[in-house]
Amino acid sequence: MKTDLFDFELPRELIAQHPVSPRDAARMLLVGNGQQDDDHQDGGLQDCTLRDLPGLLRPGDIMVFNDTKVIPARLRGRRGEAKVEVTLHKAVGNGSWRAFAKPAKRLRPGDRVAFAADFAAEVSAKGEDGEVELRFELEGPALLAALERHGAMPLPPYIRRDGGPEKDDRANYQTVFARHEGAVAAPTAGLHFTPALLQALDDRGIGRVTVTLHVGAGTFLPVKAEDAREHRMHSETGILSAEAAEAIEAARRAGGRVIAVGTTSLRLLEAAADQDGCLRAFSGDIDLFILPGYRFKIVDLLLTNFHLPRSTLFMLVSAFAGLERMKAAYEHAKAAGYRFYSYGDCSLLQRAEAA
Repeated sequence: MKTDLFDFELPRELIAQHPVSPRDAARMLLVGNGQQDDDHQDGGLQDCTLRDLPGLLRPGDIMVFNDTKVIPARLRGRRGEAKVEVTLHKAVGNGSWRAFAKPAKRLRPGDRVAFAADFAAEVSAKGEDGEVELRFELEGPALLAALERHGAMPLPPYIRRDGGPEKDDRANYQTVFARHEGAVAAPTAGLHFTPALLQALDDRGIGRVTVTLHVGAGTFLPVKAEDAREHRMHSETGILSAEAAEAIEAARRAGGRVIAVGTTSLRLLEAAADQDGCLRAFSGDIDLFILPGYRFKIVDLLLTNFHLPRSTLFMLVSAFAGLERMKAAYEHAKAAGYRFYSYGDCSLLQRAEAA
């Protein structure tokens, strides 16, 4: 499957540098499945806003949110006199983290990188494509506290901060329901929700549960292989409680639809489903790579932002709604001035049964 199939041009001015305020004022493109449905949608493309969401869903539907909390995972330090920048992307236990380093070629196992007078790490291993493993002198809550003091929010590279991080990014790059620390990238579809929108969903009779998938910085890595199937996904830690799994299954049995808020929630649900399409409690690493041809077992609708060309996320939405339909949706979004990527607008995708 050629990676070029998932390429497209995007004008730089459409890449959002700041979120809209309030969050639920963002635009939302409804992408139908090509068929008339019970909600009188025409199966095509419809321009909406997030505040239209409750009316587009049905009482008895259930929404699944990712409650991971982003940590200040970007660190600047020194190895001797040389400057080093690292972005943590996966905890591996006992104070050790896998990280992307710049410049990684100067680092060797055994090197000490100092981030502050009281905060340092040793390079314990070196991988490919700029990846290293760091063993910190702190662990657990003490390490998280040091990151809060010395780290910066790990904004993706397309959000430009030439003058350094902005103080508002600490709040803007976090969902209102973030609870469990461990992500180094935000589950960006969740950034659009406000307490008022959540209340409107409750009033409509829409169920909601939370799951946890600690998003890694590998989500931003482009697919470099000519054949997308050769791309290696970085694993991420996910948790689906028995209570959440049962709530979702109960909604399905009653005829409700499952709406994943973000590709992270979708990947966790699909990874946790058994071969018969039933959900069970899950806790562990996930490296599920979804390409066109994948048969979805759980999720009926997907709320998601607009993604990078040639990315695993654009491949996932193409698998969910159909490649040609997503290309048409993105062309419509560009022409209509939608804002792209993490701080941008979003789309609500209906699953294409033949995808």
